[in-house]
Amino acid sequence: MQAKRSDNNRLRVVTLVDGIGLSGGGERLAREIISRLDPDRFERTLCVSRWSAEHEEDSATRRVLDGLSDAGVRFIGLERRSPVDLAAWRPLLSLLRRERIDILHAHKFGSNVWASILGPLARTPVVVAHEHTWSFEGQRLRKVLDRRLIGRSADAFLAVSREDRRRMIEVERVDAGKVIFVPNGIPKPAPPSGADVRAELGIDPRAPVVGTVCALRPQKALEVLIEASAPLAERFPRVRVLIIGSGSEAEVLERRIEELGLAETVTLVGHRTDIPDVLEAFDIGVCCSDFEGTPLSVLEYMEAGLPVVATRVGGVPDLISPGEQGLLVEPRDPAGLAAAITRLLGDPAAAATMGVSGRARRRAEFDIAVTVNEIERLYTALAQGTPAFALSGGS
Repeated sequence: MQAKRSDNNRLRVVTLVDGIGLSGGGERLAREIISRLDPDRFERTLCVSRWSAEHEEDSATRRVLDGLSDAGVRFIGLERRSPVDLAAWRPLLSLLRRERIDILHAHKFGSNVWASILGPLARTPVVVAHEHTWSFEGQRLRKVLDRRLIGRSADAFLAVSREDRRRMIEVERVDAGKVIFVPNGIPKPAPPSGADVRAELGIDPRAPVVGTVCALRPQKALEVLIEASAPLAERFPRVRVLIIGSGSEAEVLERRIEELGLAETVTLVGHRTDIPDVLEAFDIGVCCSDFEGTPLSVLEYMEAGLPVVATRVGGVPDLISPGEQGLLVEPRDPAGLAAAITRLLGDPAAAATMGVSGRARRRAEFDIAVTVNEIERLYTALAQGTPAFALSGGS
């Protein structure tokens, strides 16, 4: 079905996400994209399904909402309390029908499922599903839904790395003509404020600092970084390992730190909004996840000029060429992770060169403008009736 332009010739776009994106990379990228779409060509709405009025009392959330308003993006929050809260979807379904939305773009599995149901119900001309990452192993029901519901209902199924695209086609058997690779990108961040995070945390200015910024969930395998910290502390007695973020794994990780006697070495810092200042305190950025798509945290480390040590998963090898922007290790290998970090801490000149290379690569290949341009091109083509297989180019 070809989309019909609104009276002012703009395409009406609704982006559907589960959360507002204070920490999760997929939600944050969704918000960046909808905020940066050309307002002369697109009417833009962000719909967050897991929302309540209480969220607005949080200052960080309030800043996000103000930013959306300043960008001219309408915000709609659904008070969806559980996966089976079907009534919560009524406002979105009504909006899609009443305003004859042209494009419904969902991000991450849960939203992709619901968009694949609600879009056809509302007769929305274009439905786009956007998968940000998962292991593509186990979870048989998810594979079935990706292939038989999302893969069939959505007009395009976006992958954030070439490896994710390959797995979606080969493991999940999603129609290759539907799956399109769109690289992630980040905007140039605000410059550091000059605040001394090391001093705030009581860290010696000369101490080596290894850090990671992520949501504290099982996928991130942070216990591996904690275990790798023991040999690091033996080799570099003043080393500090900072874990920035919040999430369900916090208590488990805190217990592991205590069990290994690493309370003086590893610190769970919690959620921070001053990430540019935090990254100024790091010497090395780490991503030790079991699986990833194209992690925004790694792009942020690169932009900060940090050498990166990361697991060889998903789209990470597209970001980090070993020896050029950092080092890659195998998942679930504390010894290998410790050895890679030790190598960089032991050769500051090489580490600095990798950091410079990483920043240059991030700016050349993984800028948010590239991502937004690809999305705008995709929207326009799909709205004109061009099928996804004509746009994928086998990428």
